[in-house]
Formats: sequence, C-alpha cells, structure tokens
Amino acid sequence: MSTATQSQQKGLQVTNSALAQLKLLRDKQGQDLCLRVGVRQGGCSGMSYTMDFIEPSTIREDDEVFDYDGFQLVCDRKSLLYIYGLMLDYSDSMIGGGFQFTNPNASQTCGCGKSFAV
Repeated sequence: MSTATQSQQKGLQVTNSALAQLKLLRDKQGQDLCLRVGVRQGGCSGMSYTMDFIEPSTIREDDEVFDYDGFQLVCDRKSLLYIYGLMLDYSDSMIGGGFQFTNPNASQTCGCGKSFAV
C-alpha cells in the first residue's frame, strides 16, 4: 500500500497512487471537480461504497471536505460514520486492480472489496 499524502488525522485517507489516478480522471473530465465518497445500502455485504465526481458548487453545508494538495474529497456526515478512517488506494495490477477501500470500521468485507458490513 502506498503512503498517505496527508497526516493520519484526516477522516478519509488517500494514498499517493489513488490521488494521482483521481487527478488524472478529473483532468479527463476537463473541469475542476471534487470527489464525493459515501456509502449506500446494498452490495454483497449490506453496504457499498460510492464515488462520484461532483461540481464544487454542489457541496452542502453539512458535508465534510478533506483537501489533498488542491484535490477535494467530500463526504456526507452519515456516510462518514461508517467510513471514518477509510484508506482509499489505487492499483493498476492486471488482476485486482482499481480503487481499493480499507475500512477500519468494517466487520466483514465482500470478496470484491466494494461492499462491507459494520
């Protein structure tokens, strides 16, 4: 796993490789976007992670915003209860590549790594 880009005191952690991939994906959109991270009901284990690029103007007053070298991660407070301390990583491996979530609050994780239970 790559090292986090900021101190371990942030509610959501992002590795250098994940941050680089997020910036690349944002640049392909041709806009200055933020990444909203959250959870929703569903998935193999009961809850699944969500990630979507959003316009900065859609950030709500009650959202938590984490800044990583000018790239903002946004999370609603309800989701943050389930994913506080989450480490977002990225791997370009042929097998098992893509974004990976390491959630210290998960009591069970699906084999695909995209859903969890608390």
